[in-house]
Amino acid sequence: MAKNMQPIVKRCRELGISPSVMGYTSASKKESIRDPKKDRRRKSSEYGIQLKEKQKVKFIYGILEKQFRMYYEKAVRARGITGEVLLTTIERRLDNVVYRSGFAMTRREARQLVNHGHFLVNGKSVNIPSYLINSGDVITVKERSRNSVMFKRLTGEDAPKFTIPTWIERDNTELKATVTRMPLREDIDFDVQEHLIVELYSK
Repeated sequence: MAKNMQPIVKRCRELGISPSVMGYTSASKKESIRDPKKDRRRKSSEYGIQLKEKQKVKFIYGILEKQFRMYYEKAVRARGITGEVLLTTIERRLDNVVYRSGFAMTRREARQLVNHGHFLVNGKSVNIPSYLINSGDVITVKERSRNSVMFKRLTGEDAPKFTIPTWIERDNTELKATVTRMPLREDIDFDVQEHLIVELYSK
C-alpha cells in the first residue's frame, strides 16, 4: 500500500488545514520559518482549487485515489446531494469511527489498530479499516487487547480527554462505542467545499 511520507505539519500547511484536524494537537509548535514567502503564492486556477479540496479530504482520512474514486461513484448513485453523501460515507469508515470514539489519538493510529485486529464490531472481529459502520453498530476493544499499554491509558483518572461526536456514545469502563445514528454533513468538523470535488470529477 502506498504511503505519503511527507511531514504532517508541512502537508497541513499546504492544504490549509489545522494539524488538530489530524489529531496532532501539539503540531502547531513545529511551525517552520524556512519559507518566508509562503504568503505570496501565485493564484490557483479553478482546477487547482478543486484538486486541493479533493487532496484535503484524502489526506485527512488517509485514502488513496482508487478508493476515493470508488466512494465518489457510490455517492453519485445514492440518494441525496453527492458531495454530502461522499463525506458522510467516508466518515463511516471503521478507522475513522475508532478515532472519533477516542480509541486512538490519530486516524493513522486507528487504522493500524484496526489492521492489527484489536476491535470487534457487533461481537465479530473486523480488521478492515474501510469497513463501513451503520447505525446501531457497537465497536468494542477485544478482551485480550485491553491489558495493552495503548488501551490501558484510555481508562482511569489520567485518561486523555476526547470530544466524542453526537452520533457516537462511548462507554469508558467497557471500552465500547455505539453508533446511535448515521453521521450528517454538519458532523464533519473541518472546512471543506465538497461541491468542488464533485465539479472536479464531473469534468
